[in-house]
Amino acid sequence: MGGNGGSARTATGTDKRPNELLGSWFVRSGWSKGELARQVNRRARQLGAAHISTDTSRVRRWLDGENPREPIPRILSELFSERFGCAVAVEDLGLRTAHQAPSVSGVDLPWTGPQTVALISEFSRSDLMLARRGFLGASLVLSAGPTLIEPMQRWLVPSPTTPREESPLSAAASRRPGRLSQPELDLLESTTVMFRQWDAQCGGGLRRKAVVGQLHEVTDLLQEPQPESTTRRLFKVAAELAELAGWMSYDVGLQPTAQKYFVLALHAAKEAADRPLGAYILSSMSRQMIHLGRPDDALELIHLAQYGSRDCASPRTQSMLYAMEARAYANMGQPGKCKRAVRMAEDTFGDALEFDEPEPDWIRFFSEAELHGENSHSYRDLAYVAGRSPTYASLADPVMQKAVDLFEKDAEHQRSYALNLVGMGTVHLLRREPEQSAVLVRKALTIAKKVRSERVNTRIRKTVDTAVRDFGDLAEVVELTEQLAVDLPETAEAV
Repeated sequence: MGGNGGSARTATGTDKRPNELLGSWFVRSGWSKGELARQVNRRARQLGAAHISTDTSRVRRWLDGENPREPIPRILSELFSERFGCAVAVEDLGLRTAHQAPSVSGVDLPWTGPQTVALISEFSRSDLMLARRGFLGASLVLSAGPTLIEPMQRWLVPSPTTPREESPLSAAASRRPGRLSQPELDLLESTTVMFRQWDAQCGGGLRRKAVVGQLHEVTDLLQEPQPESTTRRLFKVAAELAELAGWMSYDVGLQPTAQKYFVLALHAAKEAADRPLGAYILSSMSRQMIHLGRPDDALELIHLAQYGSRDCASPRTQSMLYAMEARAYANMGQPGKCKRAVRMAEDTFGDALEFDEPEPDWIRFFSEAELHGENSHSYRDLAYVAGRSPTYASLADPVMQKAVDLFEKDAEHQRSYALNLVGMGTVHLLRREPEQSAVLVRKALTIAKKVRSERVNTRIRKTVDTAVRDFGDLAEVVELTEQLAVDLPETAEAV
C-alpha cells in the first residue's frame, strides 16, 4: 500500500503532526485533494515513475504529517513552483528528501573540460529523447539559495595548473590534426547567431529542439581530437548554445531544465576562458531568479558576474549587468540602491555608444530600447513592492514609453516588444488608467499569437487578471477578457 502511494510509514502514530507548511501552500493553491492527486500521478508518469498511484486519502495523509517517498517531494515542489510562479523548495513544503550527492542536485558539477563535455552531451541527448515538457528525470530539481550560489562561485576559481596537453584528449590532439576546418567552425558560429535571431523573433517554443540538437552535435566534435585553439572556440559555441537552450526553456516555462542548461553553459564558458560570456550567462540565471521571486539570489548572481568580468567586459555588457542589478534591488524593495544601479546602467550605456571595438553577438540584443525596458521595469517593480506606489509608477511611465516606441520600430525583437507593451499596460493599471492599459494589452495579444513564448502569455494573463480584479465592470476590460479567451494560445509544449 505504501509503495503505490509513494509514502513512508512513520515509526508510531504519535510521531505524526499535521504538516502546516504543506497545508498552507495547498490551501492557497485552490486545488482540491483529488486535483492534486491527479497532477501528482500525471507528473509521475511523465517522469517514468509508473508505480506511483496517489489518491485523495493519500493526499490527506500527507497533510496530516506523513512524509512521502521520492520522487513525490520533488514532484510536489515542481507543481507548487509552477502554480505560484516562484521557487517552492521541498523544505518549504515541510517535507524531507533523501540526501543526494552534489552532482545529482543538478548544479554542483565538476569544473573540468572532459566532464563538462560529457554532462552537456548526456543532458542534451536526454532532452532530445524525452523532449516533452522538459521532464528529464526525477533528479532534476530547481536549485536556489546557497545550493545554487556556492557552486556558481567556483566559476572564478582558477583551473588546475596541469597543462591541458597532459590529458588523454589533448595528448591525442597533439598527435593528430583536427578534423574541423576553419570554414566549418565559422559556419557553426554563424548558425548560433541565426538561432539567436529566431528566438528574438519567434520566441523560445519554435526552435528549442533544433538548438538542443546543434548543442549535442558540438559535444560530439569536442570529443574528437582538435587543436587547442579549435577546442576553445568549440567550447565557446557550446556555451552560447547551452545558454540559448536555457533561455528558450525559461521562455516556455521549463524552469529546472533552463537552470541546468545555464549551469552547463557557464562551465563551457569557463573552458573557453571567456569571462564576459560567463557574466552574460550569470545574468540570464539572475533574470530567472527574479522571475521565480528570489531577488536575493538574483543579486548574488549579478554581483558574481560583475566581479568576474570587471576588467574585461565591454561597456554594453557592464550596462546590462547594472540594469539587472537594478531589477534585483527593485524586487528586494531597496529604492536607493535600485536608482543608483539605474543611473550606472544609463551612464555606462553612454560609454557603449562610443565604444568602437567589435562586440560579441550575444550582447547585441542590449539596445537603447532594452535599456529603457529594463529600467522602467525596475521602477514598475518598485511600485508593486511599495504597495502600488503612484510615485514609482510615474517614474516608470516615460521610460517605459521610450522602450515601447523604440521596440515598435524593431521587427527583430517582437517578443521584447510584446513584453514591454504588457509592462506599459501594468504601469497604466498602477496609475488607475485601465482604458489605456487595455489598448496596449490588446496589441500584445496580437503579437502573442505569432510568438511562441509562455512568458509573454503568462504576463498577459496576469495583467488581465489584475485589470479584472480592479476594474472588472469597465467595458474595455470586459472586451479584453473576451478577446483573451479567444486569442491567447494554449501553453505550448517545448519542442
